[in-house]
Amino acid sequence: MIPLNPGKIVGVGRNYLAHARELGNDVPPEPLIFLKPTTALLEPGGTIVLPRVSKQVEFEAEIGVVIGRRLRRAGLEEAERAIGGFTCVNDVTCRDLQRSDGQWTRAKGFDTFCPVGPRVASGLDWRGLELRCRVNGQERQRARAADMHFSIPLLVSFISGIMTLEPGDLIATGTPAGTAALADGDVVEVEIPGIGVLSNPVRSENGR
Repeated sequence: MIPLNPGKIVGVGRNYLAHARELGNDVPPEPLIFLKPTTALLEPGGTIVLPRVSKQVEFEAEIGVVIGRRLRRAGLEEAERAIGGFTCVNDVTCRDLQRSDGQWTRAKGFDTFCPVGPRVASGLDWRGLELRCRVNGQERQRARAADMHFSIPLLVSFISGIMTLEPGDLIATGTPAGTAALADGDVVEVEIPGIGVLSNPVRSENGR
């Protein structure tokens, strides 16, 4: 079961310096944001489907921020108070389509491309959150919220200056270094201590 019902999903790109560099990019001077459709949401245990049109679908483990109250043009303190909880997110991405399209909607918008869960945890201090990702039991990513270039309150504040944030909206705060391609039969686990483990199997649409 999907533990939240967001009206919108706002993603953040290039928010960890090492990940930006592994893709040959710099960290932007302001947060780089994009939208994922809510139809991309996937429950814990649900199957990530690799579409035929892509040859390079990658996992991106992220800390998810769930908005707890309506927010518009908020300062940092108000933005932090508006956080309703945190969850695990996998911002699945067709890296080849991301490069070829020049924008990210198709690359990040396929059905099953936003696993979330296993729950939304409230009362956690964002400063102490640690993110881990394993593929087939092997650790591939590990980072702390403190490693982000733009902090979680800054991201919430920045986004609220562009669009009104509503209760339940989800912000995926960016992925650290270590992303790589998925293959048919893989199992991806995104873990945040204090929240739990989000685990999803992977299947190729080609039926390999």
